[in-house]
Amino acid sequence: MTGEPTPERMRHALGHFATGVTVVTGFADDGSPVGFACQSFASVSLHPPLVLFCADHRGRSWPRMRDRGRFTVNVLRHEQRELIGRFGSTAGARFDGLEWERSASGGPSLPGVLMRIHCAVEQVHVAGDHDVVIGRVLELEDGESGRPMLFYRGRFTVTERRTSTGVDEGPEPMDDYWG
Repeated sequence: MTGEPTPERMRHALGHFATGVTVVTGFADDGSPVGFACQSFASVSLHPPLVLFCADHRGRSWPRMRDRGRFTVNVLRHEQRELIGRFGSTAGARFDGLEWERSASGGPSLPGVLMRIHCAVEQVHVAGDHDVVIGRVLELEDGESGRPMLFYRGRFTVTERRTSTGVDEGPEPMDDYWG
């Protein structure tokens, strides 16, 4: 099917591209921890070490951490749906009752993640309703082992199969491939 790239068609089309899921964290001007779920994350360069993420510049967290100039990308494991509920929601206090640690070079480090990437803001480019943030990697921190959380066709992980009826019909045939 072809047609004009409306927001609905864009969401549908780009939903066919599987992405990893992260939580970008930082500190607000008052020193309080802030963060948001982010699937628009990528490596940019090895020399110098750069990454990027995209954030809604009207959101609750990114505007509060932007001026501090530091952030941490927490790469989620397959089992960390609770963190998506906290950081993917527009309501609620995301850090209430959550054990986290202050990193020396980035932002709040979340527990049990696959990897933490601590960064300094290098550049910010406005692109429509989002900011494209380029970060210089200051430190890489290994976390727990396990499978990554993935987002595909509006669902987290490829082990949940979306059908035209909306019924989960069990694992995708390539589920073992992702493990």
